[in-house]
Amino acid sequence: MQIEVPAYDGNTIRMMWENGFEIKCAAEGNAVVISANQAGLVSLARHLLTLAQDSVPAHTHIHLDADNALEHGSRELILVKE
Repeated sequence: MQIEVPAYDGNTIRMMWENGFEIKCAAEGNAVVISANQAGLVSLARHLLTLAQDSVPAHTHIHLDADNALEHGSRELILVKE
């Protein structure tokens, strides 16, 4: 499988989603559970690879929640580059 990773333009993280993606994020006890269909897993992988680019500065982050990409009832998920 090959995943296209959008280049960082120095200002904005470009979000690319696979068609039909579904992603859920839940807190269960002391665990965080992320579950997704194949399109959702590929989309998450792309977002992580986008953040991992050398040109993306530390502390850049992506917020995902039930109003923005995650399934209804999901907990907020924040991906941060250190």
